[in-house]
Order: sequence, then C-alpha cells, then structure tokens
Amino acid sequence: MDFRLEDIDDAEIARRLSIVEPLTDSVRDLVDAVIRTEVDDAELIAARTAIEAIVTRLRARQKDKGYGVAFTRDFTGMPWGNAATGARNAVAPPLRLSKVDGVTRGDVVLGAAYEGPGGHVHGGIAALLLDQLVGETAAADNMPSFTGTLTVRYLRPTPLGPVTLTGRVTGTEGRKTFVHGELSDADGVTVEADAVMIRPKSFPSRDQISAAITGHDTPTADKPTP
Repeated sequence: MDFRLEDIDDAEIARRLSIVEPLTDSVRDLVDAVIRTEVDDAELIAARTAIEAIVTRLRARQKDKGYGVAFTRDFTGMPWGNAATGARNAVAPPLRLSKVDGVTRGDVVLGAAYEGPGGHVHGGIAALLLDQLVGETAAADNMPSFTGTLTVRYLRPTPLGPVTLTGRVTGTEGRKTFVHGELSDADGVTVEADAVMIRPKSFPSRDQISAAITGHDTPTADKPTP
C-alpha cells in the first residue's frame, strides 16, 4: 500500500485544496462541455490544441502511477486521487460522505459524464458510488475495510441529477462488517446494495502506518480473505 507522510497542518491542507479543487472542478466542467457542445469543427480543433498545451504544462512534473494515500502526522488521510471522492480526480463526481448517528450519508449531482441509458445514470457509476459508501460506512477509526462482496440491486433507472446515498452497518462477525447502502433520487430508492466488508488479517495497524509514514518500518498488506 502506498502510504506516505505529508508533514503539514490543517491550514496547509486547506491551502492546497483551495488550489486543486477549483482546478479539478474546471476539468469536470470541461468534460461536461465536451460531451454537450455543438460548436463547429474548427472550434473543436482549436479547443483540442489549447487542451493539449495545458496537458503538456501539467506533465512537466508528475507522480509515477497513481496518487496514493498521504497522511499527516495526526493521521488525517488525503486520498485525493480516489475515483469516487478524489479532490484531484475529475472523474469523481465528487462524492462527499459524513457519518451522523451511525448513518453514513452523502449528496452528489450526477451530470452528463455519468450517463448510461439516455438521461439516466450508468449502472456502473451507481455501483462505484455504493462501493465507496459501504467502505466508508464500515471503516472505524480511519482504518479501512476492503470489499469482499457487493450485491447490487437496480430497482429502477436513476435519472441524471441530484442523488443521495445512505449506508448503515447491519452486523459484524470477526473481521467482517455487513453494510446496507442505498442510492435515492427525489422519488425514493433507485439502487440498493448489501456488502460484506473485510478488515484484512495482516493489514498494518494504525501504529504501524504511523511508523511507516514517519520513516520507520514499512507496512505490508495482504489481499483480504474472509
């Protein structure tokens, strides 16, 4: 697992987010504009040339592979490349989740970039968001559980637009946590899921991760097993 230390405080996190989140939002706007534009070919070619120039500027200095997961010394995680929630990832809607009284909840708007059947959300996007939901619902003390199984039931098509996700833990058994999640529009639940989340047997403890990100032992993690 790619854990690394970012020796920064909350103020520096906020400062960095104030720069990258608007950039990511602009890229999301670009994706939406490309999907829905009806300008002529000359405008499309000019836009491509401008975009290619920006890509070249951004690639002047970049990380290898993915973004990974950075932690501060007080164990604040920054999974900014995450496909569902990443602050740097324009693929992410982005989903923002919070836990209150045992219920994990988030609201997000799904626009043209997430379309499957005309005017409706792609089923794979619904599954992606529900997978993120059940993972964050099962997590305790900022320590992750991995998805063992995710059973998704599509009750009816989900129209593009605002949706709400809710998740709750329904039981535990050893390293397993059972979670139920729902995706809803204004008229009720459109997709629901039940998951078995597994805390990996040899996943590093909080103390081990803390030691790793401060330059001591490097933790290792096996694939999750039931």
